[in-house]
Amino acid sequence: MLEDLSHHILDIAENGVNAGADEISVEIDDSAERLLFSVKDNGRGMTEEMVKTVVNPFYTTRTERRVGLGLPFLKQLAELCGGTFSIDSEPGRGTVVTATFLKSSIDLPPLGDIPSTLMTLFIGNPNISWKYTHRRNGKEFTVDSKELREALGGGNPFLEPAIALGVREFIKTNIDELYEKPGKTL
Repeated sequence: MLEDLSHHILDIAENGVNAGADEISVEIDDSAERLLFSVKDNGRGMTEEMVKTVVNPFYTTRTERRVGLGLPFLKQLAELCGGTFSIDSEPGRGTVVTATFLKSSIDLPPLGDIPSTLMTLFIGNPNISWKYTHRRNGKEFTVDSKELREALGGGNPFLEPAIALGVREFIKTNIDELYEKPGKTL
């Protein structure tokens, strides 16, 4: 099983890459009662039959292993945590995978290292436009890889270690600020 939610996000995002997407967005909405995340892509999409099949742990489109466990485990985990899981997909229109988790569940996994997950996606897939939005307590942080690339001179600036570390720190700082208590300064 994947250890935290950032690993699930990475797995789903890579599914979008494999489906030919050139735009992928990740959203997290962390409220007092629940945690929701969704990954949306504009890839090939899936038929209704295929959507039913991909939550089967013995099905995969990958050739390097016989089973696909990411989506079935995520579905099981969301339901175990009193939440929901859905896949909305249509051929030629892309896919949206959404999972919610009740924060009161003892089985809720940690969110994980979102900044490193995003940098892995930015570096490994420079031709994809990645958009990340994180909401918490009425505050919101959004980062767009296309805008960052343009601001940093084009190409794949994330391959430069100093830039990659700086962008990772920028993302981390902004996510951390969403979790600061009102009136508290660092």
